[in-house]
Amino acid sequence: MAITLSEKAAQRVRTFLINRGSGLGVRLGVKTTGCSGMAYQLEFVDDINDDDTVFEDRGVKIVIDAKSLLYLEGTHLDFVREGINEGFRFENPNVKGECGCGESFTV
Repeated sequence: MAITLSEKAAQRVRTFLINRGSGLGVRLGVKTTGCSGMAYQLEFVDDINDDDTVFEDRGVKIVIDAKSLLYLEGTHLDFVREGINEGFRFENPNVKGECGCGESFTV
C-alpha cells in the first residue's frame, strides 16, 4: 500500500516548499505521546536516510522511516478548512481508536 495525498494537500505542501526555498518533500512519522499513545508528525525533509521509504504522489515526495511505516501504511493525507481552522487531516486505515481531543490515536 502507498501513502497518498489529495490535490489540496499536495498543493499546500508544494506552496510550503516554494515559500521555504528548499526541501525534497515532507516527512510523515509518528511519535509516542497523548492520551491514546501515538501522534502524527509532519515536517519538511532535506535528506533521505537509508531506512526511509519514499512515496511520490501528485508530484510531492513523502518520506517515512521504517518504524512509522508500520503504523501509516495506506494513509491518505488531505488538507481541510473548517470555519477559521485549517490543517492536514490523516485518513489512516490502521487506526483503531482516537482520543477525544483528536490529537492522538491507537492502532
